[in-house]
Amino acid sequence: MKDTTLQGKVWKFGDNVDTDLIIAARYLNTSEPSELAKHVMEDADPEFVAKMDEGDIIVAGENFGCGSSREHAPIALKAAGINAVIAPTFARIFYRNAFNMGLPIFELPEAGEIEEGDVVRIDMNSGEIINVTQAKTYKFTPIPEFMQELVNTGGLIEFAKKEIEAGAK
Repeated sequence: MKDTTLQGKVWKFGDNVDTDLIIAARYLNTSEPSELAKHVMEDADPEFVAKMDEGDIIVAGENFGCGSSREHAPIALKAAGINAVIAPTFARIFYRNAFNMGLPIFELPEAGEIEEGDVVRIDMNSGEIINVTQAKTYKFTPIPEFMQELVNTGGLIEFAKKEIEAGAK
């Protein structure tokens, strides 16, 4: 089984980050992940993609991913190299789309205590987020095994392909 620990540097965003802020509608003429990745969070921070590194983590406020139900938002975040998103709450359709696309997200009421630039480690099995920088540990409800499997296989489509191949043997 794939490692269930994620670690990265934090980038902070506020409440009600909608899918248009994650990936602006003007870029939706493509579904190519590498193209979408170039424009992640561009309207919130035009330099975001240039500043972030592969494996970084977004920590946001309430209702992350609100707005339209487009799958482009989690695809773009994942393709840009975002390791995970932590927020107190997520829009329900974004929550489901994120797992379907293989992007791990974590609901943490105390997300506001985490500062930009902190390094956090997430253990999906134990349900812990450790702020390495502040030496604080937070508990969240562990992600169900099936949802972890979606993340580990790269999303719902890859999971289905794996299941079909296993059934054909």
